[in-house]
Amino acid sequence: MNVIKLAMPFGKDELSTLNAGDIVYITGKILVMRDAGHKRLFEYIKRGEMPFDYNGRIIYYMGPCPNRKGEVIGSCGPTTTTRMDKYTPYLLDTGLLATIGKGDRNDENYEAIVRNKSVYFAAIGGAGALYKNTVKEVKTVCFDDLLAEATRELTVEDFPVVVAIDSKGNSVYRN
Repeated sequence: MNVIKLAMPFGKDELSTLNAGDIVYITGKILVMRDAGHKRLFEYIKRGEMPFDYNGRIIYYMGPCPNRKGEVIGSCGPTTTTRMDKYTPYLLDTGLLATIGKGDRNDENYEAIVRNKSVYFAAIGGAGALYKNTVKEVKTVCFDDLLAEATRELTVEDFPVVVAIDSKGNSVYRN
C-alpha cells in the first residue's frame, strides 16, 4: 500500500501506477452525480446531445447535505455505487477517467475499468464531515432542477480515497 497525491488533471498513465489498496489524495476539480443526474444525462445522450463534458474527468457519487451559513458545502459523503453501475461502462468507454463511490462494482464495471485503464476509488461511508473540509468551491454544472442531485463540480484539496479497483482489475473487495 502506498500513499499518493494526485493533482487534476491527470490521465491514464498516472492511474496505471496505482494499485488496489493505495491511499490517494486528490486535488483539483471533480464532478458530482447521483442517480437522477445519470438518468438525465443518458436522456440527453440518447438524443445526441451532451450537456457537459466528462472526458478526462472523475465522477464522485454523492449528494451533499445542505450547508450551514459560511460553509462551502454540507456533509458530502459517498452514496452506494451500484445504482450507477448500469451507466458507468458507457461513460468509461466514452472518456470518463474514473469514479469515486462506496461499495463494490458489478462484473461489467470491472471489465470496463480494465478495458479503459481506469480506476474505481472508494470513499469512506460515514466520513461526510471529513470530505466537506476538503471542498474549497462548489459550482453547479447542470440539472439544477434536480436540487441535491444536480450535477456539480467540486474543487477539492487532498480529497482522501482508496483505490478499490485498479486498472488491472485487482480489488480490495475480491480476492
